[in-house]
Amino acid sequence: MSATTGTPMLEVGDLRVAYGRVEAVRGVSIALQPGQIVSVIGPNGAGKTTLLSAVMGLLPSQGALRFEGEDLRGLDVEARVERGLCLVPETRELFGELPVLDNLRLGAYSRRLRPQALRDRLDSVYARFPRLAERRTQRADTLSGGERQMLAVGRALMSAPRLLMLDEPSLGLAPLIVREILSIVRALREDGVSILLVEQNARAALESSDFGYVLETGEIALSGDSAALSEDARVRATYLGGGADDDA
Repeated sequence: MSATTGTPMLEVGDLRVAYGRVEAVRGVSIALQPGQIVSVIGPNGAGKTTLLSAVMGLLPSQGALRFEGEDLRGLDVEARVERGLCLVPETRELFGELPVLDNLRLGAYSRRLRPQALRDRLDSVYARFPRLAERRTQRADTLSGGERQMLAVGRALMSAPRLLMLDEPSLGLAPLIVREILSIVRALREDGVSILLVEQNARAALESSDFGYVLETGEIALSGDSAALSEDARVRATYLGGGADDDA
């Protein structure tokens, strides 16, 4: 699972994000190559969601933000989506009163697709998530937790992202469903989608990614190949339960 070399798809340099006088992210630098899955792990309150929100343009920040070599500063959220970034937030933010099909259609709204292109995009999502096809007329708020996460990812894919950012996709899901979701995420790279994965479930994140960063109290504490991080004594003791075979 080696990454290609050259211009990174995403470059974050010395990023700083503050809530009033409190700096939630301090001097964070990360990079992601095309075709790569990069994970960011760390405890609650470490700044992981803040990092993704800043990259997406949802929060003001200081520092360098470049996507495929282009400076993202000054671009609003819609402009970043048009360039190929998409964020699936921890809260999923589905329209619960709308059926699955309408939620998916809304994911392609910014693309202004012609009817046939929209049908093709829907067919692609249904091929990856057959359960969404089965439940296309069902209200989103009646879906199971795993199905809602599938819908959130499927809706993001409707915008044809080149970089998909996922915030805690395993949150609240049973281990079997987590494995299914992350298996689908890993398969996305075959379609040319790169992934920035933020997770508290360190074991699942490192098993699914090529490279990892450990974010603690707003700063990068460790980084390296995911396999190497999985063997790091500090990571094992703090995030992997000392190597126990649990899914926590």
